[in-house]
Amino acid sequence: MKIGYLFFASVLSIMSAGCAVATEDAAAANPVTTSGKVKIEWQSPDKYTDIRTATEVQKRYEQRMFEELTKALDKASAKALKGKEKLELVVTDVDLAGDLRPTFGQASTSDIRIVKDIYPPRINFSYRVLDGDQVIMVGSEKLRDMRFMDRISNIDNSSFRYEKALLSDWFENTVAPKL
Repeated sequence: MKIGYLFFASVLSIMSAGCAVATEDAAAANPVTTSGKVKIEWQSPDKYTDIRTATEVQKRYEQRMFEELTKALDKASAKALKGKEKLELVVTDVDLAGDLRPTFGQASTSDIRIVKDIYPPRINFSYRVLDGDQVIMVGSEKLRDMRFMDRISNIDNSSFRYEKALLSDWFENTVAPKL
């Protein structure tokens, strides 16, 4: 009888430990970034079309990208979101502008991102705008800017400038007029 209880207790212990690990893995698999009134959940970034880096540690690069895009969207939405309004996104895919190509040891040992108009930035996500706890707008988007190289000033050398512009333009043209 005592052995049965010990066996049962050990099975429960293993199961609860497995659940805790699964919860931690889910949180790590779906990072969340916030800035001001914007919150973005990055759903399964390991499955995104292209967020590879040429020069940084991949996880640090991803975190920097997530934070910069969140801050840019917060900046674009700052004037339109009033009071308790906030914007929440769940990003399901990102394809950065350009394409990562190997250099084959020419000038460097790492890859290089070639940005041409045939490799436009793309971002897929669902969103909702809340006023406190009340949902006032909801939708999903599959954004792509085929003319991204024509729209950006040549003096802007910031990281992820095409993706920031894509999100800012979307907010200003889609969400802000409805608020």
